[in-house]
Amino acid sequence: MSKVNWFKQVFCACLLTGSVLLTGQQGNAAPEAKDTLNFVNYRDIRDLNPHLYAGEMYAQEMLFETLVDITADGYKPCLAESWEISPDGKIYTFKIRKGVKFTDGEPCDAFAIKANFDAIIENKKRHTWLEMMHLLEKVEAPDAETFRITMSQPYYPMLTELGVTRPFAMISPKAMKDGSTKDGVQAFIGTGPWTLEEVVTDEYAIFKRNDSYWGEKPKFERVIVKVIPDNQTRILALEKGEIDLIWGKNMLDADALNKYKNSEKFGIELSAPTSTRQILLNTTNPILKDLNVRKALQHATNRAAIAKGVFHGLETPADTLYAPSVPYCNIGLKPFEYDMKKAAALLDQAGWKPGPGGVRMKDGQPLAISLLYNSNSVTEKNIAEYLQHEFGKLGMKVSISGEEEQSYRDNMKNGKFDMVFNICWGTPYDPQSSLSAMRQRVYGDYAAQLGLDDKAEIDKAITAIPTTTDKEERQKLYSYVLTHLHEDAVYIPLTFECNKALFNKNLKGVGFTQTQYEVPFTQIYMVQ
Repeated sequence: MSKVNWFKQVFCACLLTGSVLLTGQQGNAAPEAKDTLNFVNYRDIRDLNPHLYAGEMYAQEMLFETLVDITADGYKPCLAESWEISPDGKIYTFKIRKGVKFTDGEPCDAFAIKANFDAIIENKKRHTWLEMMHLLEKVEAPDAETFRITMSQPYYPMLTELGVTRPFAMISPKAMKDGSTKDGVQAFIGTGPWTLEEVVTDEYAIFKRNDSYWGEKPKFERVIVKVIPDNQTRILALEKGEIDLIWGKNMLDADALNKYKNSEKFGIELSAPTSTRQILLNTTNPILKDLNVRKALQHATNRAAIAKGVFHGLETPADTLYAPSVPYCNIGLKPFEYDMKKAAALLDQAGWKPGPGGVRMKDGQPLAISLLYNSNSVTEKNIAEYLQHEFGKLGMKVSISGEEEQSYRDNMKNGKFDMVFNICWGTPYDPQSSLSAMRQRVYGDYAAQLGLDDKAEIDKAITAIPTTTDKEERQKLYSYVLTHLHEDAVYIPLTFECNKALFNKNLKGVGFTQTQYEVPFTQIYMVQ
């Protein structure tokens, strides 16, 4: 069977699935109005506590703000109007914007900022994936307009980590539970351009414009987020005018985007690459602990075919863990080229010889491994089936299984996988935060790397990176880490992901920001 026909069969199956599920979504309609933007997501907004990690980040971005903003032009003032860094790089002093209030009327002054940091520090154990939490000595609010952070060492990613939504976004102290947020909050009250008005779990959420917002006010009065899990049902809802905008990395497949490429009614936007789609190999697995087997899988992966067949060229092939455009990552690593003969030779060298039924054998055991994917992803199942087919040509028996996102993540974290789909964290977290998190059980990276002989040295270098003030020395450390992870062949890079948007053409201002999880609702408006 040709690759083209194979992909067509996969996509036809997806279309049929979508048709079956359509009936179950028709009861989800929410109230609509002329100045309402109808948005869609595949799941509920969930717990939007900005100091924890369960909620949808685009929704948290609507409600909560941070001290600084990360923009295309660098760091910009947000709740802090300005800041100073001491000559030794250890003390950050922020001047807090005057007159800003939470939507419950509470002032967002330095005392409220400190209350938020106190709540975050109380739950320090939950945030230790951030090296900053190990180095933070104290926070102070000497007056209502001044907030100060003292570190034990200089920390170069400081402003980036303070600019991301969680855990350093501010919630009203009145919404906390006795000054704490680690066990939940009483309401989702921030200073942002929107307020959360109503939620019907697994059906919809309504956000209302914050007319007292200190910054640029949204054009729309309301945003209704409808929950539609199925890909094709979302597209049908767009065609029927029930929603105006589909936005995200995995909310649309390439066929859908191509269908509307020349449409008069609907527009398409694609972001620049945001992160790397990859397969993570568990080096503690008895088969995958062998470097030659991991290298064989690298050479047996046709990234160009995946980019063309699954993404129709909308995502480009990835040869490295991070794109060369990511800071510190353009270090000239040699890609594992697609070469099935070389892959077969590496398996021979590893002792896996052709056996009965076309499956390679070694010491009486078949070359059998599994590949886990997130069943909520539109594309991962398609890629998994393709790789199952391709690796099978080498004599590998690959079983694939899809699990609901939370189960999939739990298995990743606990190392219960042979191979699993993974992504790096994207802007603005890469490379510093995602590398830092490899030292703990945050996602699957830690467990997957435990079989590496150089794991301790890699972790040591990762730990040294954020506190290294000399940029040249910092680059050497990054190069050491990235080179070792590449040569250890732990990650099979596939494509560079991008955000995708499909929308009613009357919508204007649809685009992307420096933070890949932020939907720019404030900039979007409707023309008649």
